[in-house]
Amino acid sequence: MAVWIVSTLSTSASPFGKQITWDARSLLIDGRRVCPVMGEIHYSRVPQMEWAQEVCKMKEGGVTIISTYVFWNHIEEIEGQFDWSGQRDLRSFLEVCQREEMPVVLRIGPFCHGEVRNGGIPDWLFKKRDEGPIKMRSEDSRFLHYVERLFRQIFTQIQGLQWKDGGPVMAVQFDNEYRGRGEYLMALKRIALSIGFDLPFYTRTGWPELSTPVPFGEMIPLYGDYADGFWDKDIKEGAGDYWKAFHFKAFRSSTAIGTDMLGDALRDAEKKKDKEEYPYFTCELGGGMVTAYHKRPYMYPEDALSMAIVKLGSGSNLLGYYMYHGGTNPEGKLTTLNENQHTLGTANNDLPIKSYEFQAPLGEFGQRTPVYYRLRPLHLMLRDFGERLAGMDVVFSKDESIPKRGEDTKLRWTYRTDGESAFVFVNNYERFADLKAKSGVQFDVCGVKFPRREMTIPASCMAVFPVKVAGLDYATAQLLAIRGNDVFLMQVPGVPTEMRIAGKTYSNVKPKGMREPVRCSFGGAKGKKQEVGYNYYLLKAEDAEKFELLEDETKKKIQEALEFSKIKECGPLREIKKGPARVAEAPNDEDFEQAAVYVINLPEERGGRLLLDIEYQGDCARLYANGKLLDDNFYNGRHFQYGLWRLPEDVRQLELRVLPLQPDAPIYLPREANKRAGEKVVGVKVKIID
Repeated sequence: MAVWIVSTLSTSASPFGKQITWDARSLLIDGRRVCPVMGEIHYSRVPQMEWAQEVCKMKEGGVTIISTYVFWNHIEEIEGQFDWSGQRDLRSFLEVCQREEMPVVLRIGPFCHGEVRNGGIPDWLFKKRDEGPIKMRSEDSRFLHYVERLFRQIFTQIQGLQWKDGGPVMAVQFDNEYRGRGEYLMALKRIALSIGFDLPFYTRTGWPELSTPVPFGEMIPLYGDYADGFWDKDIKEGAGDYWKAFHFKAFRSSTAIGTDMLGDALRDAEKKKDKEEYPYFTCELGGGMVTAYHKRPYMYPEDALSMAIVKLGSGSNLLGYYMYHGGTNPEGKLTTLNENQHTLGTANNDLPIKSYEFQAPLGEFGQRTPVYYRLRPLHLMLRDFGERLAGMDVVFSKDESIPKRGEDTKLRWTYRTDGESAFVFVNNYERFADLKAKSGVQFDVCGVKFPRREMTIPASCMAVFPVKVAGLDYATAQLLAIRGNDVFLMQVPGVPTEMRIAGKTYSNVKPKGMREPVRCSFGGAKGKKQEVGYNYYLLKAEDAEKFELLEDETKKKIQEALEFSKIKECGPLREIKKGPARVAEAPNDEDFEQAAVYVINLPEERGGRLLLDIEYQGDCARLYANGKLLDDNFYNGRHFQYGLWRLPEDVRQLELRVLPLQPDAPIYLPREANKRAGEKVVGVKVKIID
């Protein structure tokens, strides 16, 4: 039985009449179920002048909710000096979201992590010892005093922009990956409510298990999973439990996420009963992965798509990606703002000083990556069919246990149904596992057996097949969208498209673009035939990925090689030591004095959005303009890129410093990387992006 919940201390309706509630299944807007797509972008890691364009790109990618951290040390690095200017201007960012009609979930900490120095807690708070050390993330009254001051400052930014005011802020998350007493989280909520936060709902991360619970209904727990993790101490390929994210499963917790901080706290996650009276939402489904110095995963577009399909097929009704948009750390006033092994908090990994690229659907500079296009068709489906999906139950196979890593004896699939119609979720992909094609496949769902003859599901195939949806008895193609009377489907690569419409079967249907639609009639009142007027269009996968997304293909193809020259050879090799976290330490400023140095001559005309693309091989690299560090890169086989529009117009030359890769360095480099010792710049070019 569904349980309708609206917090007794929250306002769920906006002046525009859109009321947000939730029950055990999903969010509801004006009483209608939704299955949103939430994308994480950190406003303070993106220049202010780029916000409007990047939010639009997220919207085009199918994102329907924005989530963002408010990092404490980004706005109060110096005690008592709050900085809401420039790219730290939260209010202006929220106003951009409001104009684009994008709801926002604010993750306000006080602890956020996000690979920020101390997880966002300022250094000065750790150093207060007048009355003894302050216990962070606790009910220590001194800590909560500073938290209240922080929350009051955040409220000045959102006042008038809460949902009840017609603004975009629909929820806040308290703290992050917290394992202690639920009373601490409730103390944070009481502070927020007393200040004036008044929102439809509140959230927390659902991992790890709290030592004491939060009262039911106060905060919705949100979950996550990643395909790989930079934080692991084990630097072998495929280390960790990430393979479990590619299996449909009845429990929500992950045993791989955040293991650098949580350790054994996740060990028994699979054995604990999930709080199924809450809807199943995610806030950290890996849209990619950042690189640490000691471990540098290379992510594939299939990773994110496979996990998204698995989460939906396991019952999730909100896909929240971390990250959906990469970023660049802002300038610090006293320190660099990246996590490293010598900071006072979250000192588990050495991260780049500037880059937070994350190999996300939208890159550090807003580049649309292959991940963006692979996820987009699924998001389009959720926009038009999410209301129906969100009300459906999950039907798992009889054996709900997770098999061993790389298990490949049977097809991984499940379905969700309301008893009359269904969506069938298929996943024949697992990172690093090379799953084989599965032959003899035929589904029997809601009294419909399909296809007519057994078929083969290719290796790496991921799909969602409709059953008794949108006038289709079934289709071995993926639904995309409904536009008026037009129903669009996407061809699944390697799977022959078969459809049954009004009892008539169409086999080996070929993509027809927007020509030669199939029309059909259905039984109406008193058995009379009624013309529904659906037209069915099957698109090729590559066309469907960009369905209704306008791009300037001419600009996209323009690129130009740039002149570069080596002006200094690298000096003596540094000794790579392991730091306090027992992993290899990243090079420091002094180490980069021994780097090989290249100069890159920039084009005289720099109109448009010119992206610098550096193909190099080595350990890591830094890019400078007039002696100022612009960006840095830990080499993992991908190119080092930089958005030239961020430079002053008078900059005509850049300096690139590259440290050589050392033999037997204690770091993980993926199979895509060139592991040859030394360093080399292969080529430099610029290309125009939108």
